[in-house]
Amino acid sequence: MTTVAPAAAAPGDLAGQPRYPFPDLPAPGERIEVAPGVWWLRMPLPFVLDHINLWLLESPTGWTIVDTGIASPEVQAAWETVLAGLDKPVERIVVTHFHPDHLGLATWLMARTGAPLAMTAGEYLTAHAVWHQSAGHGTEDMVDFFRQHGLDAERCARLAARDGTYRKGVPELPRRYDRLINGDTIRIGDADWQVITGYGHAPEHAALFSCKHDVLISGDMVLPRITTNVSVFAATPRADSLSHYLESVARYGALGDDPLVLPSHGRPFHGLGERVAALAAHHDERLADVEAACAEAQSAGDLLPVLFKRELDAHQVMFAMSEAIAHLNFLEHARRLHRETGSDGVIRFRRP
Repeated sequence: MTTVAPAAAAPGDLAGQPRYPFPDLPAPGERIEVAPGVWWLRMPLPFVLDHINLWLLESPTGWTIVDTGIASPEVQAAWETVLAGLDKPVERIVVTHFHPDHLGLATWLMARTGAPLAMTAGEYLTAHAVWHQSAGHGTEDMVDFFRQHGLDAERCARLAARDGTYRKGVPELPRRYDRLINGDTIRIGDADWQVITGYGHAPEHAALFSCKHDVLISGDMVLPRITTNVSVFAATPRADSLSHYLESVARYGALGDDPLVLPSHGRPFHGLGERVAALAAHHDERLADVEAACAEAQSAGDLLPVLFKRELDAHQVMFAMSEAIAHLNFLEHARRLHRETGSDGVIRFRRP
């Protein structure tokens, strides 16, 4: 199970040329206005992917927070600075999805501000399943799932040793929330923000789009320079997550001529249509590489060097295996590969 958002087991520049209108980055505890009443925060992460973008939406009566950051003393201190500088109360906290860098401090911020939480049911319930290690969402289930897909014993042991990382990033879960559903609108000041759910990276990721401001808060679904991790979970082992992801980002690509995109990682950018096309082309290339490699039977573990051209640490292996399985499941659903289980219990795929 993922322990931090995007994911990006394989960061790598893709084609397409996003345009960045804001040359400066906000320091922790500072904010930059990127559209009328829309403010950019940037908080640290303890990973190679070392930051997450959070957002403040202003109305005449108060503030809405979008995503919370991972639970750490540094992020809490940054939030204290931010909150001390707000001239109105926090009225709402929106979380795009269950990953720790997005949900980690939600309960703390709810207690600190008195504001209610809003998120989708899929993300709220998945957070509880992962936190409680239940219903196919625990570390043991994940490691067994990856073992079936050919991950070697040494790497499986390293993943098993990471048990408990989700609770470190999300030390306490919210016990209540306001449910967001695709197509809902959140009224903030004189602007409606439409909820657009997306799939493949997380079970029911919520992006927010304001037609008035021509702004898309894309969360982890569309990032300007790295690829969003596409995950298959042990609880849904045959899911066609990559198809779901590509269908989701295609919908975002149809939002107006050139909205300002506010991603969870990287800088705000213009060029959404080009970026969506580049992501589709990137995955087409990876699918072709996987299909070509499967002239002989290959497991997801066998294909890690095909998809990822560098050494992977345990954190990255978790994302990489999910991504490899997602590509194999896509090709199986498209009848471009067949699945077989060997006498050793390992699942492999080959071209028909």
